[in-house]
Amino acid sequence: MVKQVRAARTRQALIRAAAEAFAHDGYARASLPAISGRAGVSAGALHFHFPSKDALAREIEGAAAYSVRELAECAGSTETGAAGTLVGAIRRLVVALAADPVVRAGFVLSADPARRDGTAALDTWHDWVRDTARRAHEAGELRDGVSPEGVATVVVAATVGFERLGGPHRDPESEDRMVEFWTCLLPRLTAAPVPGPALTPTGEPVAGRGAENSMAGL
Repeated sequence: MVKQVRAARTRQALIRAAAEAFAHDGYARASLPAISGRAGVSAGALHFHFPSKDALAREIEGAAAYSVRELAECAGSTETGAAGTLVGAIRRLVVALAADPVVRAGFVLSADPARRDGTAALDTWHDWVRDTARRAHEAGELRDGVSPEGVATVVVAATVGFERLGGPHRDPESEDRMVEFWTCLLPRLTAAPVPGPALTPTGEPVAGRGAENSMAGL
């Protein structure tokens, strides 16, 4: 039992270390020695759990896709209407990208030319956004002239774009700019305000901004 617990901790340490390396350096530049060093384990331990860098990347891509599905489902259980569900999921994804290196690495790898088949997180997010936007359109919740495909394109492009622009040189103000972007964009997509609490990228409520600020409040 002790060995199993230790093995599980080592595996999780390697996944986190690899996610941080992939998110910071990209797939090609992240090395296995650097990942094992960051995790504080030997090269032998790394290869015991993951025989290659590709295996590590696939593990992270799958975990990121699972987290995206989970946060989307959570939004669906707490928000009202398809548009509210979409806004809630975007709000949660903003928080996850800032706080969870695995989710962040999943999207970075999705846009990495070296990982042509590593689009699990991106595909999961795109499919869910498109399907939710379609339900919002059918319910009359999108503005005139705004199509579900257009919503999906804008939301997914912005999600990946912010990660690419931030890259390894992410500055303290980058998350604030991301929140400002969504605050400007989201009200222009829906036909009516969607109530929901305002959140900072760390998941804390924004002082003085509550449900009355509708969907503008991330």
